[in-house]
Amino acid sequence: MAVKKSGRCVIISGAPNCNADFIAANILTDDYIICADGGYKYAQKCNIKPDLFVGDFDSFKGTVQGKTEVIRLKVHKDDTDTMHCAKIAIEKGFSEVVILGAIGGRIDHSFANISILQYFADNNVSAKIITENEILQIASVGEHSFYNLKGYTFSVFPFGCNEVTVSYEGDVEYKAQSLTLCSSNPMGVSNIFLSNNVKIIVKQGYALIVAVKEV
Repeated sequence: MAVKKSGRCVIISGAPNCNADFIAANILTDDYIICADGGYKYAQKCNIKPDLFVGDFDSFKGTVQGKTEVIRLKVHKDDTDTMHCAKIAIEKGFSEVVILGAIGGRIDHSFANISILQYFADNNVSAKIITENEILQIASVGEHSFYNLKGYTFSVFPFGCNEVTVSYEGDVEYKAQSLTLCSSNPMGVSNIFLSNNVKIIVKQGYALIVAVKEV
């Protein structure tokens, strides 16, 4: 088993039309940065020097510059480029992962990237997809804290399961105690964080939690 590393791993994926300035603003000095193929284009725009490039060079056709390590994947493969990055992050022992450039363009690609969050949850890694206006994560059984999101809308859905049971602790618009949400009924949509310290407790199943900044 890999030794847990301090610091974060940031995976930059290649969804189209993402804001490169937003991606740059969410990179910290000591982040370990992996670019998933076309995500390298955003690194170039932001003048970010990634630690690792992973991909089959189908969406990035150029040359990887500098001292960035390159893992070239086969074109015909089982894992997506971003999924391969996720496995590497776990192998390297990171306990916190942020994925940028993961939502937008083809809906199947976006869904695939959301599915990767469950893979991280299964491996006890705290992982989020962050966009300009959204924070997405998948929560397994346990308590999950949400800080500094007052005013954000949040929605909770079962993911990878028929139903999920949740409770909310803290100030939210719609209270819940052992509320069971079913995959065939989107009842968990559009709640609101009314304070900066809220817990969502998952009692069974997996919860896809989407926090949306009002714009």
